[in-house]
Amino acid sequence: MEALKQRIRDEAVVLKGNLIKVDRFLNHQLDVGLINQMGEAFKQHFFSTKVDKILTIEASGIAIAAITAQYFDVPVVFAKKAGSRVQVDSVYSTIIHSYTKNSDATVVVSKPFLNPGERILIIDDFLAEGQAVKGLLDLVNQADATCVGVGIAIEKGFQHGGKELRSMGIDLFSLAIIAEITSDGIRFD
Repeated sequence: MEALKQRIRDEAVVLKGNLIKVDRFLNHQLDVGLINQMGEAFKQHFFSTKVDKILTIEASGIAIAAITAQYFDVPVVFAKKAGSRVQVDSVYSTIIHSYTKNSDATVVVSKPFLNPGERILIIDDFLAEGQAVKGLLDLVNQADATCVGVGIAIEKGFQHGGKELRSMGIDLFSLAIIAEITSDGIRFD
């Protein structure tokens, strides 16, 4: 998606460890027009796929998932960080390692929100090592639901997450795949 790639070229900041800061338009301040284009692009790619729900993870994926859900006319479920005192339902639970934070977190989805046989589209903002997506896949499997695809805003193609997910037969669609980060800037596949 060229509009997203251009925003990354113009406004992303590369931090130590090849972390990419896109908080001017995606992770802190939201460019809703751009996110709307992203949702439309996901709908175009997964057009012929029956989707019952969209699943994402707290927090940065929620905006992208919510706008994408409007195109599919389905609800969004997001995996929450465990520990809420109001979470009284039984939950599906998994541990996810965050590449950005370099830490593990337990995330949960209340069982009534993921059901056997449902067709789940996973949407998230970044894909690096693939740990968040694998955790979400674990939640889908625990619910005896089916993952029908994964939509990612920005994939770090120079890391192995995307390759590994594609080798599992997952329909992985990334709007911008970063091939490499050099002193001259960011190059896309």
